Amino acid sequence: MVTLFVFLFILSILIIVHEFGHFIVAKRMGVRIEQFSLGFGPVLFKKKRKDTEYSLSLFPLGGFVKLAGDNLEEYTGKPDEYLSQKPFRRFWIIFFGPLLNYILGILFFWIICFSGYPALTTKVGGLIDGLGAMEAGLKVGDKIVAIDGKKVEYWDELQKIIYSKKSEERVLVSLVREDKEFTLPVRIKEQHIEDQVGQKRKLGLLGITPFDEIVKVKYGLLRSFIVGVNKAKDLTIITYKSLGFLITGRLSMRESMTGPLGIFFITSQAASIGLIAILHLMAVLSLSLAIFNLLPLPILDGGHIVFLALEKIRGKGLSLKMERVINKVGMTLIMSLAVFVTYNDIVKNFGDQISKFFIK
Repeated sequence: MVTLFVFLFILSILIIVHEFGHFIVAKRMGVRIEQFSLGFGPVLFKKKRKDTEYSLSLFPLGGFVKLAGDNLEEYTGKPDEYLSQKPFRRFWIIFFGPLLNYILGILFFWIICFSGYPALTTKVGGLIDGLGAMEAGLKVGDKIVAIDGKKVEYWDELQKIIYSKKSEERVLVSLVREDKEFTLPVRIKEQHIEDQVGQKRKLGLLGITPFDEIVKVKYGLLRSFIVGVNKAKDLTIITYKSLGFLITGRLSMRESMTGPLGIFFITSQAASIGLIAILHLMAVLSLSLAIFNLLPLPILDGGHIVFLALEKIRGKGLSLKMERVINKVGMTLIMSLAVFVTYNDIVKNFGDQISKFFIK
């Protein structure tokens, strides 16, 4: 029940922020808002204030803002209707939803960096046979403090430097052993390893594994913001790379995509770790929601932006018939994707149990 509450809370926050982005800009531009709704299913709460009806439904897994005159069937030409606005003004109404989600993701990363998060140190926990560290004389318990004079404190910093090195290249590893600091030349060897987007790459290796020593990483207020922005930037690059690999077939949809059910199980793991893990999950989901919504697919915000660009170029919008066809195609695509990722989540999380049931 705790996991379910956390899961619903996370989704509700992300959806409210997204829809509020559409809502606040539409309001500022004088567009009449007919409804602001969170969730689906039986309505739990409903209240009308001025022209807008606010409602909350039982299942907070979706939401929407209904703007007056936002489709050709309802459009009457009144100045406070959505389609009466110029394309550039409509662009900002659409774009501000994903933009607020992106800003929220950065905000969560900022909070995480300022509050402190766990990280592995550069202490050597093990040596791999046949690789440079063992040959150079590194020992378990050594603490690496610099690579080629560049200071390192955490394991991810060390990895980033070493991964960029080429085979047979020698690096100067500064380390502390029994309170004494000295430097050893270590030969790099490259091996094929899966990167963050599941692609095999040749990466430089020292030949060490981390020690089970974890410290809390904290930054000052301004530095936390800079690190948070960089984390958001890195995640954005990885996400777009993954999407590109999905389109070209270099990355399997089955292995790389997850839906609400999969997110629920990830949430349960994050909830068991603690608040920082939950905030990290919210940051990743908020950024992912922003990026996904900006994809140029019908019914998504990105699709609407593409149609606005076409309208600007052509000097007129789509016909009612074409709009209906595109919306049907878009809905079919999204529903098919939802069915696929849900099925995939079931197989990944319950595959063994299902197999045992049928074998019996």
